Amino acid sequence: MNNQVIEESLKKGISYPEYKSLVNKLVEEKSTTGSSKTEALIEYTKLNDRRMKRWDKTLRISANLEEKITSVDSKVTWLVITESWCGDAAHLMPVMNKVAETNKNINFQVVLRDENEALMNKFLTNGSKSIPKLIMIDDAANEIVSTYGPRSNTATQMVNDFKKKHGVLTVDFKQDLQVWYNKDKGQSTLEDLTELLCELQPSSCL
Repeated sequence: MNNQVIEESLKKGISYPEYKSLVNKLVEEKSTTGSSKTEALIEYTKLNDRRMKRWDKTLRISANLEEKITSVDSKVTWLVITESWCGDAAHLMPVMNKVAETNKNINFQVVLRDENEALMNKFLTNGSKSIPKLIMIDDAANEIVSTYGPRSNTATQMVNDFKKKHGVLTVDFKQDLQVWYNKDKGQSTLEDLTELLCELQPSSCL
């Protein structure tokens, strides 16, 4: 892996609780992360603050997934690129944190996209700086073993299918996607992240 870019980014990394505190402070200041401080992005930050707080309180992991998550004893770092205004991140990051809390071998670190351009440019999605983007690093081997995001696999398929049929994402579709996130209750992302973790030790997750 590109050690220098990763290491420089990790120096700027903050924990999930620190990230939540930052977002909460920005809401109080009527501001947002990122290089653009538009009223729309400020409003999205406010909305996402509420979303994360809701998911932190309501998200539940099934006994089956919890058993798989805790069975993996490889030490890894989950380096996540995000911004406070990102709607997908508000739904995914509480799930990432819940998995990291369940398995203490996961070091969950958060960095901001616009402050880590070199890192973001190495992990584009179809040429786009889409977030959130999770980079999973095997701590022992000091290697990138996988990436995830900017959406769950199911949501990604929904987006791809809609784009194929309509060309671009409409406001109505984006609203429908938010409804889907709420109905899904984070379970699709939980399943994806469990599978991602189990790739390190497949035999442990049987």
